[in-house]
Amino acid sequence: MSHRITAQDIINKKKNARRIVALTAYDYPFAQMVDEAGIDLILVGDSLGMVLMGEETTREVTMEQMIAHSKAVMKAVNRALVVTDMPYLSYESDDQTVNNAKMLLNVTGVQAVKLEGAEEKTLSATRALKENGIEVMGHIGLTPQSVTHPSQYRVKGKSAEEAKQLKQDAKALERAGVFAIVLECVPQDLAEEITRDLSVPTIGIGAGPHCDGQVLVLYDILGVYDRIKPKFARPYAPIRDQVLEGLRKYKEDVMSGKFPSDKESFT
Repeated sequence: MSHRITAQDIINKKKNARRIVALTAYDYPFAQMVDEAGIDLILVGDSLGMVLMGEETTREVTMEQMIAHSKAVMKAVNRALVVTDMPYLSYESDDQTVNNAKMLLNVTGVQAVKLEGAEEKTLSATRALKENGIEVMGHIGLTPQSVTHPSQYRVKGKSAEEAKQLKQDAKALERAGVFAIVLECVPQDLAEEITRDLSVPTIGIGAGPHCDGQVLVLYDILGVYDRIKPKFARPYAPIRDQVLEGLRKYKEDVMSGKFPSDKESFT
């Protein structure tokens, strides 16, 4: 087995000026491919609520769902650092956060959790997790768990007031002990400034090229999830049309009697 990447390895990448490559994954076969491709960090994101479950936002995702998908991902991964989102309302107090995170890690084997936001409740929860030896990734800018309707997805930090708050939030999360911070939908100049001011890595999603790393939703790269098409997502391997073509050919062959043939039958 190859070396399993750790949170400290991610921090060291920033120190050594090496880019961090991250993707989401939610199941065994895709996690296996993401890991084999050499991706550094796999996020079992609560975005699964939207791309797999058809929900309008991430707020409907449960701890049970995060556990099930995290277990599947961990069975597939040998190398990447695996981080799991703590779902909405699962980190309302320090005790609740620690109990939920311990259960998540113990049952699944993932190495770290991600919390959204930087209000005092989240900062306190982060400190409590660190005191219990649990690695934490932060997430500021657009925080999907605060979105109640798709129309609320927008760039954060365009105003001077918002930009100042995001810079303060990033430093507060660093002091609380996170090993990295996701910057989502943040103007690239602001993301560059935040990245420069932090000793921990930033991982951008819609935050421009100056972050220490990048993360995307796997299903956006594959062009499978088409309800929302973010400006920041590049379809590297758009398979939707190819899949549809194959499905229609399968239907055609069944209807015409071409499938199964003797080759696919037993004697």
